[in-house]
Order: sequence, then structure tokens, then C-alpha cells
Amino acid sequence: MKALKWLAAGSMTGLLAACASGPTVKGDYDHQADFAQYRSFGFMSPLGTDKAGYSTLLTERLKTATRGQMEMRGYVYSATNPDLLVNFGAKLQQKTQVTPAPPMGPYYGYRTGFYGGWPGYGWGDDVYQYTEGTLNIDLVDARRKQLVWEGVAVGEVQNPDTAGSTASTDKAVAQIFAKYPFRAGVAAPQLPDKSKP
Repeated sequence: MKALKWLAAGSMTGLLAACASGPTVKGDYDHQADFAQYRSFGFMSPLGTDKAGYSTLLTERLKTATRGQMEMRGYVYSATNPDLLVNFGAKLQQKTQVTPAPPMGPYYGYRTGFYGGWPGYGWGDDVYQYTEGTLNIDLVDARRKQLVWEGVAVGEVQNPDTAGSTASTDKAVAQIFAKYPFRAGVAAPQLPDKSKP
């Protein structure tokens, strides 16, 4: 069973922006929801990144970056009666990738029929261990308590110790919100709908 660790403060400093080849980012939304009714946003309490019962540095960075992305799309922050509630989830997971070695044939043609290699002769499997990071941002209809949009970024974390800096968090959040196709008070998607393949 793969080890799973929910991120605490600072452990995500650079989470997805530190990915070797960039994260895989996906988004999806409730096609039955009326996005024209959403003009304001706030944050869930407690947020999914606050498992220890207090607000982490990661949470504060995510809130700041998300607030900037939402306001850029015309939404107004409301601490008391928002139309949308934002929630975050983040985790690190240790993974192992095994690439089987190709079968080993006789190295020299003259060995065939005369003698073989010793037992265990050949190349071993290639084993690669890495840390995979996942960051998701949910938008929830505050009145109905129903998820209406989710954005998820998954990628290999090169340096988990530097994965939660402000710049890295801003970049990861911007990549996720690039998949959000709506603007405040408008029903139809205003940006290219990249939630579909």
C-alpha cells in the first residue's frame, strides 16, 4: 500500500510548480448549474488543508492566490454570505515505478549451443521512486452545498522541501484556474472550456 501524507505547513513549498515536466491539470464543472447566479465567493471553514485545526502557511498562500484568480474573473470576496465556497485539498504520495528489463539474449553469437550465462545473468528491472503531489481546488454552491467546479493538478514533486513558496503556489493555482471557463454573473463559459478532452 502506498504511503499517503496530507500536507502540513510548508511541506508543499513548490508542490506542482516544482514538477519536472509540469503538472497534469484538469477541470470539470456541473453542466446543470446556473453559473450566472454566482457573483461572490468565500472560503470553507475549515479548509481541507487545515487538518491540524489551525490555518497553515500553505492555506494562507492558497487563499491569497485563489482570491486573486477569482477577483480577476469578476467575483467579489464575501466573508459572510458568498454564492460560492472555495475548498482546497493537497497531498503528497510516495510512488514507485518499475520498468521491466528486456530479456537478455546471448551476447555473442558463438555462445549459442556451447554455453549459457550464469544464473541471474542479465539486467535488473529499473526501479524509480518519486513523490507525486496533488492539489485540488473546489468551488461549492454555498446555498445547495453542491460541488459545481473542481480543478486538479497532479505531478511529480522534485523538491518537496521547497514546494510551497508563494511564487510556486501562485503558479500552481494559476494553472488550475486556467481550466475555469466562467466569469462572475455569466452563465455561458467565457474562456475556452478545457475541462473536456
